[in-house]
Amino acid sequence: MLKRMANLLLFLLIAVGILLFYNFYSTQVEQTNSTTNLFSKKDAPMPVKLHPLIEDKTNELVTMMADVGISIVITEGFRSIEEQDALYEQGRTAEGDIVTHAKGGESFHNFGLAVDFALETPNGGVIWDMEYDGNGNAKADWMEVVKAAKKLGFEWGGDWQHFKDYPHLQMPLGLTINDLQDGMRPDADEQWLEEAEV
Repeated sequence: MLKRMANLLLFLLIAVGILLFYNFYSTQVEQTNSTTNLFSKKDAPMPVKLHPLIEDKTNELVTMMADVGISIVITEGFRSIEEQDALYEQGRTAEGDIVTHAKGGESFHNFGLAVDFALETPNGGVIWDMEYDGNGNAKADWMEVVKAAKKLGFEWGGDWQHFKDYPHLQMPLGLTINDLQDGMRPDADEQWLEEAEV
């Protein structure tokens, strides 16, 4: 009799434990799902141009460089997912050299948070010569641009460990590519995102 009661008590304890665990697990899944839905990929509007802050900082960089006799050209800013995919195919299934390892949605350009630059020569040519000293101050113009860009808050692709992207400047505004892919967007003062589909 005592053994039977002990078994019954053990059974009840196990049953209560299972119910408590199930309730806890269900709550965790529900919280995770509700958090995920806040930043759903399909519902998050995509940018259609440079973020206003990046545009302002880029213009400031161009002006700063002009003030020291360096003319720069912004060769790329916002890039759509389709444009990124086409660029990714270059050197793979399309003619040309490989210039990116980022597919559509994997580049800060796709979220309006990056620009590429080149130097402009006095005759209007565009060059990517990292040794060029057009303003004659015995410093490479390219690195002067990079130094000024970093002071403005940009990160330089030339600092990357693996695939170096020397013309690339980005300002993630505290977000990672994963954050952006998950639907997070930095604040902006003006409409820079596409209208969300209704």
